[in-house]
Amino acid sequence: MSAATLRIALVGNPNCGKTALFNRLTGSRQKVANYAGVTVERKEGRFADGNGRVVQVLDLPGTYSLAATSPDEAITRDVCLGRMAGEPRPDLLVCVVDATNLRLHLRFVLEVQRLGLPMLLALNCTDLAEKRGIRIDRDRLQAGLGIPVVETVAVRSGGTQALVQRLGQALPPPPKPLPEGTDLHAAVNHLLADAVRMPRRTAEIDDRIDRVLLHPVWGLAILAAVMFLMFQAVFSWAEPLMGGIEALVGWAGQGVSALLPEGVLKSLLVDGILAGIGGVVVFLPQILILFLFILALEESGYLPRAAFLLDRFMVGAGLTGRSFIPLLSSFACAVPGIMATRSIQDPRERLATILVAPLMTCSARLPIYALLIAAFIPAQTVWGVFNLQGLVLFALYAAGIASALAVATVMKWWRRSKLEHSLLLELPSYRLPNARDLALGLWERAVIFLKRVGGIILALTVILWALSSFPAPPEGATAPAIDYSFAGQLGHALQWLFAPIGFNWQICIALIPGLAAREVAVSALATVYALSATDDAAAELLTPILSAQWSLPTALSLLAWYVFAPQCISTLAAIRRETLSWRTVAIAAGYLFALAYLASFLTYRLALAFA
Repeated sequence: MSAATLRIALVGNPNCGKTALFNRLTGSRQKVANYAGVTVERKEGRFADGNGRVVQVLDLPGTYSLAATSPDEAITRDVCLGRMAGEPRPDLLVCVVDATNLRLHLRFVLEVQRLGLPMLLALNCTDLAEKRGIRIDRDRLQAGLGIPVVETVAVRSGGTQALVQRLGQALPPPPKPLPEGTDLHAAVNHLLADAVRMPRRTAEIDDRIDRVLLHPVWGLAILAAVMFLMFQAVFSWAEPLMGGIEALVGWAGQGVSALLPEGVLKSLLVDGILAGIGGVVVFLPQILILFLFILALEESGYLPRAAFLLDRFMVGAGLTGRSFIPLLSSFACAVPGIMATRSIQDPRERLATILVAPLMTCSARLPIYALLIAAFIPAQTVWGVFNLQGLVLFALYAAGIASALAVATVMKWWRRSKLEHSLLLELPSYRLPNARDLALGLWERAVIFLKRVGGIILALTVILWALSSFPAPPEGATAPAIDYSFAGQLGHALQWLFAPIGFNWQICIALIPGLAAREVAVSALATVYALSATDDAAAELLTPILSAQWSLPTALSLLAWYVFAPQCISTLAAIRRETLSWRTVAIAAGYLFALAYLASFLTYRLALAFA
């Protein structure tokens, strides 16, 4: 670190505007990575002050206290204390507080003062405080804290000018901390009485909105509507984008096919590498739409209120309201759902949510459900109103939800905590999300997803391609090529394992490439049955063949299997990346396989008994 470089760290409570301030200071000049050995993100950027000095800014995770109770809080504490390996101690701490919520945020400032580092206070959201009639005497607050205080408006252009000017001056001396044992609550009250005039405890507009959004009936109805909109958007908004990505990958594959002669290299590039890249990138629109909603709801102040509303419904299963959105997003794909668990502070609850997220019925199951339901469930009306095929599909979704809650409940009793349940949430002021911060947040998520998941999926997809392509069929072979490959041989070898649940060797083969993505099982079955058809036409051609060659118990058994099916590679890769534990991956794959096998076995045997 050169003498011409100042290293500062932004610290503060969640929802104080710290990340918005970081984005305003650094713009696009920022890097996002992970701290070594943990999944907590490390965000660093830089800018030049008025004197030409480079200022390196570290955005530390939001925390309510230096007495760490989550991985995020532990990182903030260790970096500030200089205990983080490979992370130098900051030269200056910039403690960011929300001017509309000083009663909560100033307590953390007093804690930070005890670290003995040079620090200053960034009084953020001063524009909102003024609108509410909150009057803050900056000089009195500065004298009471013994540190410089500057006003900022992180969401407004030029709102960081005072902070940048102060950073261009000499470092302030370390503050004199309060003696150990001092009642911080009383100290905060003294500061507020001396420097702040608050005509009302909260803004009238917040109170009026909360009377509706936190209502036990209307609040839940509005939340259901918001979640329904998000659920629909993840499917409908992403569909054209996903179709465009698939078309682009297909166009690239056709281009490579036209340039290269038939052979191993062409198959590797088209069926292995390009297919692997496409299988990763195609999830990106869903992830970005999901995080657009999550970031917007979080910045608006609504997300903590949603968690508050749902907490009492989920606590019985050992979860809290914080698990709701990750589980909901897993209906689109378990990968973004698992990524969304980073907002869960409790490590036990986060792990439980990660492990049950794959039980939500993701969109990749739909092609398989549609194929089997169309082939074996008659299109007839039940009770004069409901379509039988629709009821079966609904039952499959309901089975996934019920199973997730049951598994979470078992985990709760298996790893029972002696601590009483409590969900401490700050309900921040409502505000309009800032488009610039949303765009930067989405860019970060896109880069993180592609870096973290792409490499693993690409490598494993190439492995699956090799298993499905080698060895080549012998001369004069009449069966499909996959029948002679390592994957085909494995399918025949696995038949003894799956025979008790009614699976034939063709199904066993289809399960193998289905590991890359569940919907691949449809095209794999088409290949096994020697159908020369595109993926879109495969299901139509398969329907009469399966209904003629499979029994109803076999079809019902396969439906039950896919309710719990051991996860696709992308989901297992996401679990590995988020937990940094192969043991957790093994537990997830193992219990899902056990549940799938048990459900299929019971379904198959009951179907045989009543056939």
